[in-house]
Amino acid sequence: MTSSQSNSPFASRGARSTQAKAGEDCILVLQGGGALGAYQGGVFEALCESYGDIAWVAGISIGAINAALITGNSAHQRIEKLREFWQLVSSSAVLPGIAHGVTDRETFNEASATRSMMFGVPGFFAPRFPPAPFQPRGTLEAISYYDTAPLLQTLERLIDFDLINSGSMRLSVGAVNVRTGNFEYFDSAKQRIDARHIMASGALPPGFAPVEIDGEHYWDGGLVSNTPLQYVLDQPGKRRRVVFQVDLFAATGALPTTLAEVTEREKDIRFSSRTRLNTTNEMDRQVIAQAAQRLIARLPPELRDDPDVLALSRVHGVSAVEVVHLIYRSKHYESQSKDYEFSRVSVQEHWDSGRADMAHTLHDPRWLDRQPGANGVHVFDLTSDSPSSTRPIL
Repeated sequence: MTSSQSNSPFASRGARSTQAKAGEDCILVLQGGGALGAYQGGVFEALCESYGDIAWVAGISIGAINAALITGNSAHQRIEKLREFWQLVSSSAVLPGIAHGVTDRETFNEASATRSMMFGVPGFFAPRFPPAPFQPRGTLEAISYYDTAPLLQTLERLIDFDLINSGSMRLSVGAVNVRTGNFEYFDSAKQRIDARHIMASGALPPGFAPVEIDGEHYWDGGLVSNTPLQYVLDQPGKRRRVVFQVDLFAATGALPTTLAEVTEREKDIRFSSRTRLNTTNEMDRQVIAQAAQRLIARLPPELRDDPDVLALSRVHGVSAVEVVHLIYRSKHYESQSKDYEFSRVSVQEHWDSGRADMAHTLHDPRWLDRQPGANGVHVFDLTSDSPSSTRPIL
């Protein structure tokens, strides 16, 4: 690490490393969530201390950007490039009066979010001028508030797309076809990926314009599903998988007490994308698949060619899957603007929380002492008592 890197506010804090189990494919699944995506950077930094060989990264929206930064750089540069991106997007002028209490910090965060809305985010997006209502009807400029040309330049500068397409690490990003409304994944194992696919995954309307790819236009994948977990679970694989699912919105929460809290809670529910439901459904599917195979094995030979039996025989279980669930939990002073509040202090807090939660999980005896299991899905959620979740705020 160079001296300039060691002085970075995103510098490593150091942690005792653990070892991955033999014969595992490590997969990282990253949800969308704007400025909260710095949490995923901290998660990845801690994860690298235990899993040096990640096979596959899948992401939606800001998760797609983080995924591309990881897969589009060599192993020794990945954390450096993630830090560089998050330093860039949080580098706008520092607002005066850093808070010393919850109310002051709420005011600071709201002012920072308002600044992002009015002036954009460095290296990410800038307000259109003239604004969308004054742009020619039928143009992409007329249906979006911001220009994402800065993001294109950032992606092309920080990411080696030839490396992504070399097959050394798999990348999958999700987007929604504007015309059909169908969800679509762009997968380096199946096609060539470039900056358009990453930008399409993060083109959340009406802020950002859809991105054209091969004659079709695509919006942010979070409109349909904000997590690529189901896509990963649906893909065939022979080796045991460990899936680190990093969510930026919590599905559970308290009953709101103000209209502002209603807006935040609605956003959390909408973008949490039923991660638990996906894993529960997958576990149920595995039970059914295994039961079907046992039943077929007991049938007499003359029934093996029955069409219904043949249909059941195609319901295959997958190799064992362990899903490690990490969820960003909002601070008391964060509101519905938390996903577009890009102040340096908040981005650093998100990064640190992700690092602490991942380190806590990897050093938890329940994780360290796990035994390779039989086929099926096993879920670990070990962060509810993490220091980043329980320590006092301000």
